[in-house]
Amino acid sequence: MKKYFLAIFLVSFILKANAQYPKLIVQLADKNRSNYTLQNPAQYLSQRAIERRGRYNIPIDSTDLPVNESYLDSFLLAGNVTVLSTSKWLNHVLIETTDRAAIRKILSYPFVKSAKEIGNRMSNNGRTTKIKKLRNPGNTGSSTRASRTAADTYDYGRNYNQVHIHEGEYLHNKGFRGEKMQIAVLDAGFYQYKTITAFDSIRVNGQVLGERDFVTFDNSVNEDDAHGMYCLSVLSANWPGRMVGTAPKANYWLVRTENAGSEYPVEEHNWVAGAEFADSSGADLVSSSVGYYEFDDPAFNHSYSEFYKNAAIVSKGAAIAVRKGMIVTNSAGNEGENNWKYLIFPADVDSVCTVGAANTAGEIAGFSSSGYEGKMKPNIVSVGLGTVVAGVNNQPTSSNGTSFSNPNIAGLIACLWQAFPKLNNMKILDAVYKSANRYNAPDNRYGFGIPNFRTAYQLLKHEENTALYGSEWLFVTPNLFTTSINAKFLGRVDGPARLELLNSLGNVITTQNFITEKEELYNYTFANTGTLPAGFYTIKYTDNTTTRSIRVQKGNIFERDWLVVAPNPFINDVAVNLRAPETGEINLRLVDAKGSVVDMITKQATQNEAIFFRFNNVSKLQAGVYFLEYQSKTQKRTIKLLKG
Repeated sequence: MKKYFLAIFLVSFILKANAQYPKLIVQLADKNRSNYTLQNPAQYLSQRAIERRGRYNIPIDSTDLPVNESYLDSFLLAGNVTVLSTSKWLNHVLIETTDRAAIRKILSYPFVKSAKEIGNRMSNNGRTTKIKKLRNPGNTGSSTRASRTAADTYDYGRNYNQVHIHEGEYLHNKGFRGEKMQIAVLDAGFYQYKTITAFDSIRVNGQVLGERDFVTFDNSVNEDDAHGMYCLSVLSANWPGRMVGTAPKANYWLVRTENAGSEYPVEEHNWVAGAEFADSSGADLVSSSVGYYEFDDPAFNHSYSEFYKNAAIVSKGAAIAVRKGMIVTNSAGNEGENNWKYLIFPADVDSVCTVGAANTAGEIAGFSSSGYEGKMKPNIVSVGLGTVVAGVNNQPTSSNGTSFSNPNIAGLIACLWQAFPKLNNMKILDAVYKSANRYNAPDNRYGFGIPNFRTAYQLLKHEENTALYGSEWLFVTPNLFTTSINAKFLGRVDGPARLELLNSLGNVITTQNFITEKEELYNYTFANTGTLPAGFYTIKYTDNTTTRSIRVQKGNIFERDWLVVAPNPFINDVAVNLRAPETGEINLRLVDAKGSVVDMITKQATQNEAIFFRFNNVSKLQAGVYFLEYQSKTQKRTIKLLKG
């Protein structure tokens, strides 16, 4: 086992007299005298990227500023030098040159910190079918298909099992299929995606936002390696009855960063450049099925000592990508049965969602890379053994690798985020991890295990409901009814539930049955109550675990009660009628579900005085539960209200 590799990116570059590689990374010292400013981000960030930063309170900082263009001009003037690409996050430049005098000139510039060889020229025009880091063992034959629910939105065909293991169809059936989400797929190429019928839907519907090539810079990826095409199909295919991807309605950036014909650290730089493009364009997620540890020249190899330190170029970039608000998912690697055994880079990054591979029964694949000691990695696993992908022959086929488990889960994460766009990347991933079947007993093979997206959705929906309604979940209005009673409740179970209207003797007047989902809001109106006699009634909720009742009254209760609030539910104002129970100061407060005071009125009153108040500043309040609190010297009373 290789334990003592030269970590070439942790030491200063020493210029060799007989340098082998014409591609170098030049590390810059600053961004002084830049043509760009933090005050005008529209010069270098799309409106969508700016909105993401605003939505999640992410500051625009110096890492967002492009590399100083005058420095690039200086490199070109130094001699026979080509500037290939830059990284604004890491403030370095990828150049190509064999002009040693030019390199010495560049190293003499005061704004240059170092220069390091990073790789050779592209071989075989970059168009091979081999991905060394994430090997593709090839077709594993036909896949079996579990029984699907007739009510599912999609007929998934052969890949139903790899969606159903996560209950991904639950999100699709609820209308979350990736619409308006943007996913940047970083890979080695997307061979024939423009003609393979699996991608007809995303092409016709304009879901491919563009192509970028950071290897040959021709910004055409259709003729390059097939590996990215396979991964894209797991995400986006829409072949009813044959295969349907996990985010079939998402929008995609197809970004080539990997040279399948060779393996050098220049590809790590390309990955960072691709992630920066994704961020600047406004992408929500980066799905990456490439990674690094071993290179064609062993002098570049990574070592175990680099794990979890964001030491590798690609790991540094991935960590920043997450800080910019994107979700980054990355394959764990296929080294579980090889000498290396452990994760590939950037799967080591804490905030990256690292995905291992299992079969459709949830059993770990032997080749799936283990997490290295010291951190809980991988984070989760998905189907990467016998994964159904689109074949170049216009038929689904199956293949193995964490390359394919990664996009399978990345698409569902995008659909979950679509459902909760106000939540940031880490909040979404936290729900995914908590939903997994090994969350309470993780290890370095499965991580947290197999996520369940019904559970993840309901976890986030519960938090959303709690923010709106506090601990309340059953609402009945008006509580002085005449011709109808409106009932609302948040689903407590996945299954049957019922509402009943009972009279004062406990006799059932009418019943309404439901098939509910946890945390969803249900409404029902008990109509035609105008013929019921005045008196007390009960609305009763029942499911297989819970029973709850709320008493309501028909008739004018103002004569019998001294505090009445209407309307309930309210929209634009809240009116309060009261007959003062004593002489002295009275206080009325309108309070939200968290206990924060929305509005308050204080007044001197005389006992039995009829008083009318109105809270007018309530139209802009969010829907949810509120409370009207009355307090005087000897009296306290609270009435629950509902807006919406």
